[in-house]
Amino acid sequence: MASVLLVEDDPVIRARLIDVLSRHDHVVRSSPYGFEALREVTRQPPDAVVLDLGLPDLDGVDVLRMLRSISQVPVLVATARDDEAEIIRLLNAGADDYLVKPFSGGQLAARLGAVLRRSAVAAERPGALEAEPRDGAIRVGGLAIDRQARSVSLDGSELRLTRREFDLLTYLAERADRVVPRRRVLADVWRQSYVEEQTLDVHVSSLRRKLGERASRPRYLHTVRGVGIKLVTPR
Repeated sequence: MASVLLVEDDPVIRARLIDVLSRHDHVVRSSPYGFEALREVTRQPPDAVVLDLGLPDLDGVDVLRMLRSISQVPVLVATARDDEAEIIRLLNAGADDYLVKPFSGGQLAARLGAVLRRSAVAAERPGALEAEPRDGAIRVGGLAIDRQARSVSLDGSELRLTRREFDLLTYLAERADRVVPRRRVLADVWRQSYVEEQTLDVHVSSLRRKLGERASRPRYLHTVRGVGIKLVTPR
């Protein structure tokens, strides 16, 4: 059972979605306003937020950005706009997933369930942002990253990485199995006002070679075209 904050201003749609989520054993609180939703998140943090973009007091994307500044709660966005640029904008702003209207109650329940599962896995994984592992190491599949020693091994064999390659790999490993937008990677890893995106491509390509994989057949480093990059746990 998860607690869900539903942010939807249409009373008919809000009532229908509350019914759907309640029937899937979620505890639902709701708000028609962006500012009120932000207060709710700080007052009583939910396990997930379902956010409609068409709110009467704030643009939904602004709510999403403000929400991300105060919380890492998973956010599932409901939008009527399905063009690629809009979806990229939502993911860059911090959405964990999205649904394009109109959608069924079953779709909502399934997407929300997936978001909650990913959130639970990330919270339990060594190296997750919410908790530091006791030995200071991050492990993703056969990758072991020692942040204190700044060393990396793959299936027991040490990898020789440059300083920036180490920083990039560690950053992605801390967010394993989550797509990170390209501009966010550049901003957080390079920490400069502007860096050419080609710089990231060069470092990703170099890391792939050292991990023994190719872009056409990735094992760890996956590029989500038009969105970002993720380091995945091999199955």
